[in-house]
Amino acid sequence: MPDGTATAAMPIGPIAERKTNIRWLIVAMLFVVTTVNYADRATISIAGPVISKDLGLNAAQMGVIFSAFGWAYVIAQLPGGWLLDRYGSKLVYAGSLALWSLLTVAQGFVGFVTGGLAVVVLFGLRFLLGLAESPSFPGNGRIVAAWFPGKERATASAIFNSAQYFATVIFAPLMGWITFSFGWPWVFGVMGGLGIILTVAWLRLVYSPIDHPMANRAEVDYIAAGGGLVNMDQPAAKDAARGGEWSYIGQMFRNRMMVGIFIGQYCINAITYFFITWFPVYLVQARGMSILKAGFVASLPAICGFLGGILGGIFSDWMLRRGWSLTVARKTPIVGGMLLSMAMIACNYTDLQWVVVALMALAFFGKGIGALGWAVMSDAAPREITGLANGVFNMCGNVSSITTPIIIGAIIQATGSFNDALVFVGANALLAAVSYLVIVGEIKRMVLVK
Repeated sequence: MPDGTATAAMPIGPIAERKTNIRWLIVAMLFVVTTVNYADRATISIAGPVISKDLGLNAAQMGVIFSAFGWAYVIAQLPGGWLLDRYGSKLVYAGSLALWSLLTVAQGFVGFVTGGLAVVVLFGLRFLLGLAESPSFPGNGRIVAAWFPGKERATASAIFNSAQYFATVIFAPLMGWITFSFGWPWVFGVMGGLGIILTVAWLRLVYSPIDHPMANRAEVDYIAAGGGLVNMDQPAAKDAARGGEWSYIGQMFRNRMMVGIFIGQYCINAITYFFITWFPVYLVQARGMSILKAGFVASLPAICGFLGGILGGIFSDWMLRRGWSLTVARKTPIVGGMLLSMAMIACNYTDLQWVVVALMALAFFGKGIGALGWAVMSDAAPREITGLANGVFNMCGNVSSITTPIIIGAIIQATGSFNDALVFVGANALLAAVSYLVIVGEIKRMVLVK
């Protein structure tokens, strides 16, 4: 019988399962792999001054070699996106990582040839590296679209995208020290070996949301409720990627929003490729720094770029949670960041090294804040062809990986100065801001006409 003592109410029905947070482990893995991805791209720029001296290459030849990666990377974006849609992110990305790591190792053996043959061999290896890395960023965007609800996508995208700056923070000093202490071939060997180790880790840790052994039902439901494409790599989705979607590419290029996004990404990437190709050379040749000092100094603006990249995503998602429209929340940091990036032009008006470094740091910080293109694509890409759409986006953006190194090399060769090159890069930042303000319009998920 009741004794009059108060008792706690017993819960009725099943206890709600506390959701796991494996999605943040996935984006951490994307961050690590993308850091190595960008470091492998940048090996040639860190070792560039020594390679050009040892192999007798001039600025125009180095510009062509710098561009080799971009030619292949652009060409392979559509096939890379199709492979992701057809065979899934896990396996395609793992194969890409293993192959680009082996090609990085191979570049260390170019020292056995000289002159014109060295240009051909190095260009060829960099070209193959671009082919191998082509699925990486479309894969990143695809994985974020699968693993994250809309209100967390800008932060997740900013985390993996900020790896491009973190790569310079960590690996520019390391590669500069390796080059100075052991010679430039060791840079390629160390970085390629690290990538091979990461391939094993990738296969053990990365799965789609509904297949991941560590993600529970509560997390999968949370992601799906927020718009995450949790079934992306299932057989039905892969069957849909067998050919009909190619007709949709034309629709993207007839869509004003998509065209504006593509133009903006081209211009944003032009800033990126200045920093990962010519910037260390600028510090050595235009500012008189040693290769060792340039490696360390190059990391300072990159730290600011990394911080800006993280803050841009967090700020955008904060605006979204505070009730701002998706369009305003995404455009505000992009436009503001691009205008801030134009600070690099002021380097033409000072001879003080510390002022140059400070201005470049400010420019890189702005570029980091504004580099939200992948978050925008996670919001805007058609659901049926996410991998292919990200491939088109990355293809358009990385045309600048071809044009930027060549144009800057030609400017330096013609003028003997980096001044006009900095104006060229700053003009790209301005055009990116104008594209998002004038062309893009409302940001929303594109619906295909079938």
